[in-house]
Amino acid sequence: MWPRVNGMRAMELGTPGGLRSRLNSLVLAGRKTATTGLLAEYAEETEHLEHVGERLALLDDDGHAIATIEITGVEQRPFLGVTWEHAAAEGEGDASLEEWRAVHRRFWESEGVPVEDDTPVVCLAFRVVETA
Repeated sequence: MWPRVNGMRAMELGTPGGLRSRLNSLVLAGRKTATTGLLAEYAEETEHLEHVGERLALLDDDGHAIATIEITGVEQRPFLGVTWEHAAAEGEGDASLEEWRAVHRRFWESEGVPVEDDTPVVCLAFRVVETA
């Protein structure tokens, strides 16, 4: 089960340390308005998908809420089906969809989860509604 903070489910981007700090900074600056997760993680954590209008606590490395985000879009698709519009909205500076795919494959593989073209992913769009 994912953490709950202030009565909301929590979102923890990337992995603790430099990556999470960088991604959170992009969110707070308004440059990152989307993220992608593996559908298998929901099953492993016995969590349901987010829904449009749901508010989540965005957490820092210490588990403290730094912002509240609101989900504005949820799509389930195969990894190869992620669109450039979604990838670009992640705001991480990828120059192309191919680069986005390579970076995300490396990340998930470093976490011990190989990603194939047909691996189901969840594409979330969001907006910041409040900062802590």
